[in-house]
Amino acid sequence: MIIGIIPARFASTRLMGKPLATIGDKPMIQHTYESAKKSKLIEKLILAVDDAKVASVARGFGADVIETPKEITSGSDRIAYVSKIYKEADIIANIQGDEPYIHPEQIDLAASCFNNPDVNIATLAIKLTSEEELFNPNIIRVVFDIHKKALYFSRNPIPFVRNFEKKDWSSQHQYFKHIGIYAYRPNTLQQITRLDTSPLEQAESLEQLRWLENGFKIHVEFTGFESIAVDTPEDLLKFLNKP
Repeated sequence: MIIGIIPARFASTRLMGKPLATIGDKPMIQHTYESAKKSKLIEKLILAVDDAKVASVARGFGADVIETPKEITSGSDRIAYVSKIYKEADIIANIQGDEPYIHPEQIDLAASCFNNPDVNIATLAIKLTSEEELFNPNIIRVVFDIHKKALYFSRNPIPFVRNFEKKDWSSQHQYFKHIGIYAYRPNTLQQITRLDTSPLEQAESLEQLRWLENGFKIHVEFTGFESIAVDTPEDLLKFLNKP
């Protein structure tokens, strides 16, 4: 059974009350939920929230909701908490609550990676074509080996293209942008959320580096669909005119 869990944190440091921010005529979390419901592979979809107001709104539009302790600060920890309730799950998909127009095809692509029995964690990447994004520290880059296993994630462009000016890097090497959807086998999810914070994670503020430092393999599949997250008030403005 494949279960999708959408973590939604009310007390976002950069955009307080983010799940309830209105886009068009709906709160953002409803857009995300309705987009994820179009997945062909997700058999059960749950919202994992830390606030009673968000829970009330979500139940109002028909979502299955689990309220999680406020002291849980990371999305993956919130998902691990909820996944313990659903022991029938074979695969857990972590669907970001701040991506109101996530493509259901992305969710299905991440979930389908587990047709390979050797995959325990899966995520997505897309070819990066914008020079502006290449040097934006809020855009996460990923490099991987010939077997599609992640080698490293970074806020810096990787690799460094020697003997060329930075403006020419994108023409000399194909860069990939990380799309922040994850899927896990339940046992693996419980293992990675018990790990201590790692040096690389602290340096880049990227949780997935903790997993790599501890020897976990992350399978990277390629998508042609862009994904835009709402992290700041400025990001929210981009969506205000959408239906």
